[in-house]
Amino acid sequence: IDKDKTEVRWQSEWFGDFSLADVISLTSKFTVAQMLAREDFSRRYKEGSPIGITELLYPLLQAYDSVMIKSDVEFGGIDQKFNCLLGRELQEMMGQKPQQVFFTPLLVGLDGKMKMSKSLDNYIGVDDLPNEMYGKVMSLADDLIMDYFELLTDVSDEELTQFREQMETDSVNPMELKKRLAREIVAELHSEEAAQQAAEHFQKTVQQKEIPDEILELSIDQLRELHRKAQIESHRDGDEGTFAQSFLVEGREVLSQGPINYLVSIPIILNKMGLVKSNGDAKRLIKQGSIQIIRREGNKRTVHEDRDSIQVGDVIKAGKRRFLRIVE
Repeated sequence: IDKDKTEVRWQSEWFGDFSLADVISLTSKFTVAQMLAREDFSRRYKEGSPIGITELLYPLLQAYDSVMIKSDVEFGGIDQKFNCLLGRELQEMMGQKPQQVFFTPLLVGLDGKMKMSKSLDNYIGVDDLPNEMYGKVMSLADDLIMDYFELLTDVSDEELTQFREQMETDSVNPMELKKRLAREIVAELHSEEAAQQAAEHFQKTVQQKEIPDEILELSIDQLRELHRKAQIESHRDGDEGTFAQSFLVEGREVLSQGPINYLVSIPIILNKMGLVKSNGDAKRLIKQGSIQIIRREGNKRTVHEDRDSIQVGDVIKAGKRRFLRIVE
């Protein structure tokens, strides 16, 4: 899309003053039978599952958008077929030339079952960091590889035909195709250099199960400062004492001999350092057994509780690709 030729329109232009009379006029143009022709409405009606009035209104409002901007072409996912075609019908009723409609297949998410969705947490974010993005692509099921190549890359049809034949004849390791796919996607959304670095990072940390040379570090002094700020936030939010109990027991030595063990809240540390999106995200990883503490000598243990003890030199590993080293 050429940004210089792009016009942005806000629905408030026509829906801002939409009156009850307008709603009745719009709804009068279609029947309940037409609405129930939509596949998911029909299925739910037969199952006796509830269908909200607002759900029936949505296709009409989307169709009205096409009328108001005098749309020539509408692009949508295949799940929007009913809504887009309804726009064609309404345009004809309003004396307009009906829009052409192009549909795209839905991108199946990382779970291999449902469409990619942030709410289902089965997605690759366009703003994910290169290492995270690369690793997510590598976690794909083999039967999704070709769909992702076709929908998300500019790899030529000739190459895609070759890849498909190789997959069908088992003449290629799917891992190699996924590496190519991951590089293509990271290079498109970041850069070629970032894609190369992400590939090397994946090989070291996942395939060879090594800790990367360059990882995020958190010093004990920084840990204390995080604790101080967290206490201030707690007081400000009227949640006095919560962080003092759950974040860091300041100066506490769990063991009197040898290295000092600091009792900390793993979710809050990871969240404050940007390795997870929220405390809840970290708690979910803990529940899944996906957070480890790696000692200097290489010993590993899985974190099972929100609060755990750490030492200087420990590396906290969250998931497969996120690391945080505790330093002096």
